[in-house]
Amino acid sequence: MTQQMFTLSFGLAAVLAVPQIVHSAPQCDSREAVISLLADRYGETRRSVGIAGQAAVMELFASQETGTWSITMTLPHGMMCLMASGSNYETVTEELPARGDPA
Repeated sequence: MTQQMFTLSFGLAAVLAVPQIVHSAPQCDSREAVISLLADRYGETRRSVGIAGQAAVMELFASQETGTWSITMTLPHGMMCLMASGSNYETVTEELPARGDPA
């Protein structure tokens, strides 16, 4: 129950923060239309994917050439929403510190 409350409160905080990140309400359309827009206009391709909550899929799209990036959320009914976007995308891979080592 505690984890569900944490997830719900985190989701609510994310929804409230989105307009400040995107500077407008999220833009939603069919998944095919959003992916096409990101590819055609910005040259972005999917770089990572994850499950958000129990029903939504979060995806990060980015372009190494232009440096633009977009975070999308696909809902169970098939609509995809642009949640955040920006510039200066950079791929990084960091190793976790070994267990027991002070960080």
